[in-house]
Amino acid sequence: QVQLVESGGGPVQAGGSLRLSCTASGRIFTTYTMGWFRQAPGKEREFVAAISWNAGNTYYADSVKDRFTISRDNNKNTAHLQLQMITLKPEETAVYYCAAESVLPPSTDNADWDYWGRGTQVTVSS
Repeated sequence: QVQLVESGGGPVQAGGSLRLSCTASGRIFTTYTMGWFRQAPGKEREFVAAISWNAGNTYYADSVKDRFTISRDNNKNTAHLQLQMITLKPEETAVYYCAAESVLPPSTDNADWDYWGRGTQVTVSS
């Protein structure tokens, strides 16, 4: 059974840091591009960052460059994805989703991604 489970969300003050994790169970994820999206209330889901299957390439939305860092580790049947976030802003309050797709370079359109987690809430207070 393949599944993606996020963790690490929670409340944080503006300017603070948070580290999100995602465990992707299923051997296919070790060969898939992995990424993070976020969705704020009343807004569309937006691309945040992605990383190639072997961690050789990373991709970021302009709004998070130099503040967010995506990384991953692959085991035999599991991919572990992380998103280190610093200098968080109140407007980055959203549900953060882990996702996977089979192509490179990654699409920034969430409709193109194949697998999704249920999300983890990040709330940045001012």
